Amino acid sequence: MTAIHIKQPALTIRVGRRALNRLQQKPLGPEDVHVIPGAAGGPKALGLSGLDKAIFGDWLPRVEQERALIGSSIGSWRFAAVASSDDPRAQLAKLAELYTSQRFAKGVSAAEVTRKSILFLEELLGGREDYLLNHPWYRLNVVVVRSRGFLEHDTRGRLGLGLMSAISANMVSRRHLGRYMERGILHDGRVRAPVSKLVDFPSHEVPLTRENLLPALLASASIPLVMSGVRNIPGAPEGVYRDGGLLDYHLDLPYEQPGVILYPHFTDKVVPGWFDKTLPWRRGDATRLQDVLLVSPSREYLDSLPNRKLPDRKDFEKYLGDDEDRERDWRKAIAESDRLGDEFLELLETGRLMDRLQPL
Repeated sequence: MTAIHIKQPALTIRVGRRALNRLQQKPLGPEDVHVIPGAAGGPKALGLSGLDKAIFGDWLPRVEQERALIGSSIGSWRFAAVASSDDPRAQLAKLAELYTSQRFAKGVSAAEVTRKSILFLEELLGGREDYLLNHPWYRLNVVVVRSRGFLEHDTRGRLGLGLMSAISANMVSRRHLGRYMERGILHDGRVRAPVSKLVDFPSHEVPLTRENLLPALLASASIPLVMSGVRNIPGAPEGVYRDGGLLDYHLDLPYEQPGVILYPHFTDKVVPGWFDKTLPWRRGDATRLQDVLLVSPSREYLDSLPNRKLPDRKDFEKYLGDDEDRERDWRKAIAESDRLGDEFLELLETGRLMDRLQPL
């Protein structure tokens, strides 16, 4: 008797209440999407490469309209790649290859990781800055944090003490993080950032320019103790800037937009800040998620990947001294991610998206 293999879904799709109401009235089209968030998550972004290629290389270009791309850390790098060329597929592939081919020796210093990250950004975006800043429809927004107190220091002792204090304060209440950091959004100079007035933390907004684009992207991914902070981003308030994911890990922000927020994501939940990863009761604000359509890899899909997960930063330690095997497994995950994009497009084209929706 021949075994019957049932195709397992590659995607989990969750939807907010208001977005569901909208989709019940009208099938999702590219014209409905005006804001796309991109979470922090390091190499996990490589595992979304095929989904990003389908969304930005195939589906969204069918309707050319202004769209805000807002990201922290690797999310901002993904979107900078998308907006830096009229061939986003090629730039996303380049981003994935540059990241995969990075190699770090045991005990590498924060200064060396920073140096290599600068070279990474220059290789990815060098000569494309003007195109990105004047893209006909994409509007890039880069989320950073300005450090306060001991977080302003790059010496391991003081910075470590500052991080421990921030973690402890966050355990009591997320709002206490305002004593340690301030949110910054560097936005396309032609429009304001796609958020309503931010009152949860001290925040500032600064237009992106040719002078601050690469420093902002570097700062947005500058994980404390892993990379050096970026001092005095041109045009922004003076200070030391670090990874935007510290405050806005999964971009749980009050968006202003008229349609559905399409959120290609690493996981099927929204965690507000980096320090909330280990706090299962800390989840995204339901009122902020009402318009969100969150698209993420399914558990069944993840189980099919090397190590049953997306690439992540811990792989640099797991495969220390064995970069060839790490690169092999990461490239397999990148290649497999085309299934995510294919399934997303298929669900839209067959009208079966509604059958797959789960509450967010």
